[in-house]
Amino acid sequence: MIKSTLIYRDDGLPLCASVDDDSDPTLTEQKKKIKMVVSRMTPQSAEEATLESGDYEIHYLKLAVVVYFVICEKGYPPNLAFSYLNDVAQEFEHSYGLESTRPTVRPYAFVSFDNFLQKTKKTYSDKKVQDNLDQLNNELHGVKQIMSKNIEDLLYRGDSLDKMSDMSASLKESSKRYRKSAQKINLDLLISQYAPIAIVALFFVFLIWWIFLR
Repeated sequence: MIKSTLIYRDDGLPLCASVDDDSDPTLTEQKKKIKMVVSRMTPQSAEEATLESGDYEIHYLKLAVVVYFVICEKGYPPNLAFSYLNDVAQEFEHSYGLESTRPTVRPYAFVSFDNFLQKTKKTYSDKKVQDNLDQLNNELHGVKQIMSKNIEDLLYRGDSLDKMSDMSASLKESSKRYRKSAQKINLDLLISQYAPIAIVALFFVFLIWWIFLR
């Protein structure tokens, strides 16, 4: 499952982080590693990648000057993680695009964005969405060829994020197709949740009309 979301500017400024359970020391350690990863990024660094870190996987998406990270438990489908990141990036850009690039922005200036993070995290953790993954993964098997690197190699053995950039083009195309499919699943889920409520509401409206206004 999704454990944490962090949003950084590529100059190292933290813009937002989800409100998580800070009692987990292993999760805190992953957040420290992400801060180190951001400090090592260059304009040539891969735009999308997965970093393996113990019992976790860190996925990131770099768009313009903003880098979006999500920490997931190992085994959580990377396709879904990147679809989640794309949704987060689209909403953040829509809400704070130009504002987040200003040099006067303070650390964690957009903490209120956590409301959207928590809502979206809940959607991507829904079992009905998870149950549709097998079919999507079979249709989009190419997205499994995701750039993957052990974070220990990256941080402590001198490897470079720049070396991972060659595969980014094919990954981005697959990720876009997957995101469209995942969004359709989310829409179907919302319809299944709220359609009964809408039907009941319409029934009462009709009943009131029939009794009092007819």
